[in-house]
Amino acid sequence: MFKKNVLESIVLDYMKEESIPGLALGLVKDRKILYTNGFGVKNINKDEKITEETIFHMASISKTFVATAIMQLYERGKLDIYKPVINYIPYFKLADKRYGEITIQQMLSHLSGMPDVEDYEWDNPQYDDNALERYVKSLDDIKLMWEPGEKFSYSNITYEILGDIISKVSGMTFEKYMKENILNPLEMNNSTYLKQDVPKGSLVSPHIRNKSGEIEVSNIFPYNRIHGPSSTLYSNALEICNYIIAYMNKGRYNGKEIFKEETYLKMIKPYKEIGRGNKKIGLGWFIENNGEDKDIKIMHSGEDIGFRSNLIIQPEAGKAIIVMSNYRCRGISAFSKTILDII
Repeated sequence: MFKKNVLESIVLDYMKEESIPGLALGLVKDRKILYTNGFGVKNINKDEKITEETIFHMASISKTFVATAIMQLYERGKLDIYKPVINYIPYFKLADKRYGEITIQQMLSHLSGMPDVEDYEWDNPQYDDNALERYVKSLDDIKLMWEPGEKFSYSNITYEILGDIISKVSGMTFEKYMKENILNPLEMNNSTYLKQDVPKGSLVSPHIRNKSGEIEVSNIFPYNRIHGPSSTLYSNALEICNYIIAYMNKGRYNGKEIFKEETYLKMIKPYKEIGRGNKKIGLGWFIENNGEDKDIKIMHSGEDIGFRSNLIIQPEAGKAIIVMSNYRCRGISAFSKTILDII
């Protein structure tokens, strides 16, 4: 039996231990929202409480939505994930002749051989509609680390490229496609990839620990349209639960088909072991399997300046959790699994 008081005690203890200013939590059980709530404050300099509708920067959880959008376009015959990226954005070029072999599927699964971003330029953000294409065109001095498909290596760069493919194949900006084809159908009405579209007053502030060891509001907010696909989904605990329910229903939400069941099965299929425990990589999702169907977890976490998030779905066990924090706290994976255990 679910014990709300036990849950909230664990949350408050974790926040105290990690000095977390604010946290939001959503739980899904048996394809229904079991619990959503907010704890703490949006900004330590103000007394604005966090609720289930408070908006957080989701960081890399954004990538799972991008993967979903790519697979939607694959279903619709707009692209083939097994074909090279250059088929869809011919201007994509690296300083390595093997770049022409990289497929969309390899990018989805972090198997492209490309390195990760070194500087997100959060302190020098770009806001215009051409930012993503410009970023992709700037990659021509990058070299591959190894043959495409050979090894797993996490790369935010590849998800910016995937976002640009979504834009070019759909004929609209990346953010508009995501809003009209993923977020709106899931009734995630306050969620967006555009910071300027976040409902006024609903967004939390990022917090960091200063040189004196004190928690303070960061003067840098992690937003830049060149890194929109990999990092800048803005959402809340309540609306992420809608997304979770769609995955638990293998692509359906509230009578609507967001993606097909066969697409869902492709996304959670392991493509490569990633060398950490029993984790594998699917299409946009990390997969953990302890040997029994009920233990299968599909998951993704997120981390940027002043933010930390974690999403775990156990589709066969029928339970899931989303946690979002306005501080880059530690131990969020263990905390999430503890909460899953008590439901």
